[in-house]
Amino acid sequence: MNRQSAAIAPNLKRRGTVRLAVQTILLAALCLGVWIAPTFGALSDTPREDTWMTNGTVTAIVRTANTIYLGGDFSYVGPYTGGGVPISVSAGQVAAKFPKVNGIVYVCVEDGAGGWFVGGGFTEVGGVHRNYIAHILADGSLDRGWNPNANAWVYTLTLSGSTIYAGGDFTSIGGQTRNRIAALDASTGNATTWNPTSGGAFPRVYALAVSGSTVYAGGWFTSIGGQVRNGIAALDVSSGNATPWNPGGSGNVYTLAVSGSTVYAGGEFTSIGGQVRNGIAALDVLSGNATPWNPNARLLSGVPGQVNALTVSGSTVYAGGGFTSIGGQTRSNLAALDASTSNATPWNPNADGSVSTLAVSGSTVYVGGGFTSIGGQARNRIAALDASTGNVTPWNPNANSVVNALAISGLTVYAGGYFTSIGGRVRNGIVALDASSGNATPWNPNTSREVNTLTVSGSTVYAGGYFTSIGGQTRNHIAALDASTGIATPWNPSVSGGAFPKVYTLTVSDDGNTVYVGGDFTGIGGQARNYIAALDAGTGNATPWNPSASGEVNTLAISGSTVYAGGYFGFIGGQARNRIAALDTGTGNATTWNPNADQGVHILVVSGSTIYVGGQFWSIGGQTRNYLAALDAPTGNATPWNPNGLGGQVYALAVSGSTVYAGGQAMSIAVFDAGTGNAIPWNPNALGGQVYALAVSGSTLYVGGGFYSIGGQKRSGFAQFDPKPPSSAGHWPLFK
Repeated sequence: MNRQSAAIAPNLKRRGTVRLAVQTILLAALCLGVWIAPTFGALSDTPREDTWMTNGTVTAIVRTANTIYLGGDFSYVGPYTGGGVPISVSAGQVAAKFPKVNGIVYVCVEDGAGGWFVGGGFTEVGGVHRNYIAHILADGSLDRGWNPNANAWVYTLTLSGSTIYAGGDFTSIGGQTRNRIAALDASTGNATTWNPTSGGAFPRVYALAVSGSTVYAGGWFTSIGGQVRNGIAALDVSSGNATPWNPGGSGNVYTLAVSGSTVYAGGEFTSIGGQVRNGIAALDVLSGNATPWNPNARLLSGVPGQVNALTVSGSTVYAGGGFTSIGGQTRSNLAALDASTSNATPWNPNADGSVSTLAVSGSTVYVGGGFTSIGGQARNRIAALDASTGNVTPWNPNANSVVNALAISGLTVYAGGYFTSIGGRVRNGIVALDASSGNATPWNPNTSREVNTLTVSGSTVYAGGYFTSIGGQTRNHIAALDASTGIATPWNPSVSGGAFPKVYTLTVSDDGNTVYVGGDFTGIGGQARNYIAALDAGTGNATPWNPSASGEVNTLAISGSTVYAGGYFGFIGGQARNRIAALDTGTGNATTWNPNADQGVHILVVSGSTIYVGGQFWSIGGQTRNYLAALDAPTGNATPWNPNGLGGQVYALAVSGSTVYAGGQAMSIAVFDAGTGNAIPWNPNALGGQVYALAVSGSTLYVGGGFYSIGGQKRSGFAQFDPKPPSSAGHWPLFK
C-alpha cells in the first residue's frame, strides 16, 4: 500500500453549500519495540499548547511521519497565545514565557517594573482563576498575590504612583462594592476608600487619565462622583468627588489624553464642551469648554466618525478609530493632527480597518485594531509605523483577530485583544505543520478557495475542494502538490460541470496508481463522469472505471478489491443504492452489498470486517441507527453496535484499537467503545462550531472543525490531544 492515509470526505449540507471534507488515518505507534493500542483515558483533557491553530474551519487532516497536513477554509495559522501577549520590540517575536489569558484583553498598562496590569473579559490567566483583572510580572509570571477579583469586565486602567485606577462594567472589585470605577492598591489589589460610583441606565467607564490631583473619566454614564455628569468628568484624586469641570458629552467617550492645559477626548459624541464636535475634541483643563481645536472626524456618508484612541507626542496628536476624514483631509481610520491647528499632517498610513489602540515610543507609532493593511503593506491587526513617514516597519507580529490594547515597557510591547493567536503566518486553505514542534513549515501551496479533502501518497499531496488555483498554478478543484516544495505538479484532471463543481473526497489505491475521487461534478480527467471517478495517478486522465452516481459522493474508502462510497445518490454502479454502496475496483459495478441508508452518508471508515458509517440517517443496514452505525463488511447488515442518543449529524470518524471517535454537529466529539458501543466519558467540549475532521496517530488524536474553543482553550480550527503523562499507577508507553 503506497499511501499514507485514506481520505474520506463528508457532505455537510444539501444543495448550494460547499460541502466540507474530513480525513481519518489509522497509524500504529511503536514504543520500545512493543505497540500498545491506546485505550481511552490515555488522552489529556486539554490540547497541546504549542501546536499551532487556524483562524477558520479545518475540514481535512492527514498525518504522515513528520508532517501534519491541514485543509479547510482559513487564511492564518499560528500559536495558541490567548488574548494577551508580550512581543519583542526588535523582532516582533512572541515571548517564550508568559501566562496565557483565556479571554479578551481590553486594556494593558505597564507597572513601572517591567510587567503589566491587564483588564478585560477573562476568567483565567496562566491557568489560575482571575476575574477580569490581573498583574503580570516582569519575569513573565502571574502575580499570584494580586487579585482584585472584579465581578464584570474591566475596560480601562491607568497607573498613578502606587494606585491603579480601574473602570468598566463591574459593581465589585478589590473586595469592595464599587460601581464601574475604583482605585486599587498597586501592591495588594485591595480597593482604597476612593469611591466616585458611576450611575445611569447602563453605566460604563471606558477611559481614565490622571493629571496631578485630578482623575478624568470618560464613558457612558449620567452621574459620577456625586454629581450629574454626561459621559465625561473630572474627579478629585483624594475624595472621589466630581469637580466643577463639566464638558457634558452627547455620547460615549472612549479615550482621554491630557497634555498641559488640554484634555483631549475621543468617542462617538457630536457635541461636548458646549460646542459641536464630531468624535474628537480638545477641552480646556480649567473651564471644560471646548477649545477652537476641531478636527471633525467624519465618515464618507457625512455622519460623524468615531475616535477610539488618542495619544499625544510633542506637538502631534495621533488619533485612531473609524473615520474617513479628519483634520480637513481624507484619512482612513488613523491620522496625525497638529496640536495647534487641528489640521491633519501629511502623515497618512491609510488603515483599511478600524484602529482601537495607539502607543508611541521614540520614532515609532504602534497601532492595533481590525485592519489588514496599513502603511502600504499587509499587516494583520497590529503594526509599527515610522512616526515621520507613516510607512510600516518590518515589525509584523500578525494577529488572528482585533488588537484592543498596546503598552510598551523597555524592549517589549504587550498586546491585548480579541485574538487568540499572534505571531503566526498567512496560510490560505492549506498548511503543513511540523509533527514534532507543531509549528507551520515553509510549505505553502496557497489556494484561492477552501480545501475539502487531502490524501498523501509517496511524495505527493493530493488536494480537492472548491479552489481554482493552488501551488502556483491554475487547478480546477483538484491538484497534486509536491510534498517538499508545495508546487503543483503537471497532474491536472480539471473538474467541471454543474453550477458549483467541487471535490469532497479523495483516496488512493493500494498500489498508488489510481486516485479515486468523489464530489459534485459531471466531468473530470477529460471524460464525462457523474460524481465519482478513478484517475490515473501518472497522467490525471480518467480511467474506464465509471460507476456514474446519480448524486453527490461525499466519502470513499478502499478495502481490497472494493471501493465503498457514501453520499446523497440513489443510483450508482448500475444499481439502485440509497446513499451507500460497495463498488468493484475492476468493473465499477455495485456489489450485492446494500445497507440502504434513509438519509445522507458523510463519512466511512473501514476497520477489519466492520464499516463504520456517520451521517444524517436514522435507518441503515436494516436497523434503526441514529447518525452512526457499524455495518458488517460481508453482508451490509447493521451490527448490534449502536451508540444511539447522538444529538446530531456525524461528519468525522476515527478508529484506534478498541476506541471509536466521532465528530459532528451536536455532540462535537464523542468517544465509544468499539465492542459495546457505550460512550466513554471524555469530552473536550468544542464550542462554537462542529467537528469536521479527526485523525489518530499512535496515541495522539487530532481534531479539526469550526470551533473557537476546545478543551478549555480559546483555540480555533485545530487541536492536538496527546496522552496523559505517565503515572505511578500505570505503565504508559512514550508515544512521540
